[in-house]
Amino acid sequence: MAAPVTEGTAKFGDYQTWYRITGDLSAGKAPLVVLHGGPGCTHDYLLPLAAIAETGRAVVHYDQIGNGRSTHLRDKPPEFWTVQLFLDELKSLVDTLGIAGRYLVLGQSWGGMLAAEHATLQPPGLRGVVISNSPASLELWSAEADRLRAALPPEVEETLRAHENAGTTDSEAYRDAMRVFYDRHVCRVPWPDELSRTFAAMDEDPTVYHTMNGPSEFHVIGTLRHWSIVDRLGAITAPTLLISGEHDEATPATVKPYHDHIADVRWEILDNCSHLPQIEDTERFNTLVTEFLDTCDA
Repeated sequence: MAAPVTEGTAKFGDYQTWYRITGDLSAGKAPLVVLHGGPGCTHDYLLPLAAIAETGRAVVHYDQIGNGRSTHLRDKPPEFWTVQLFLDELKSLVDTLGIAGRYLVLGQSWGGMLAAEHATLQPPGLRGVVISNSPASLELWSAEADRLRAALPPEVEETLRAHENAGTTDSEAYRDAMRVFYDRHVCRVPWPDELSRTFAAMDEDPTVYHTMNGPSEFHVIGTLRHWSIVDRLGAITAPTLLISGEHDEATPATVKPYHDHIADVRWEILDNCSHLPQIEDTERFNTLVTEFLDTCDA
């Protein structure tokens, strides 16, 4: 039988955080809380992880504030959108669901950055962390993005640069050129509906993504552009699994600081995958995650 699915909202200050639980939170295994990327994406593209609930572990997806089915705040100024805001929201959700005494987190891309920030605080109930396709520094990320862009067809890179310099990154030509990069380094298989839904939601309300990141994955000009956790990674004591893809925009150079500075860590690089291995090789990804989470329970 398929694991039951329940949906609801958790109060977060004056706002509401929407969540989806697959499985039973009261089951014996520690629940897994899934943190989506962006900042500014939605939970949809991470729904392949819901299958982990078939192992008897509840899986919690949620839309971070400003996105998806949670409260939208289009008029908030840039200074409202901070890492601390999303850390506070995560803590609020864990407390509301009554799982603060024993839980795990998996963050993908920006979600992995947020998961690492959360882990540096050493919450007593955190049993393990999965950091998937995430950089430890956005300056490293931008430098590596420039390297990957240099390998694009010259006319594609010229189009990207021209529109970035002109401030016309909302043009169709920029989007077409952007997709060439995305098809190499973000998702190398036909985009499933859950990924298309995520991008459609971002297009409908790009407030968070444009404010904190920028107009694309490789043109980071938002408020997070100088973010780094490298000098704080030694504070992470929870067992940690790193996952990245062979063709990932989160290149080995951007992930390596996690491996170098977290005491209890392992790193898996998935062949033939890029930034979304949970979509590109779902079975392999979920098996890796499940096996790691089971060791955290033990």
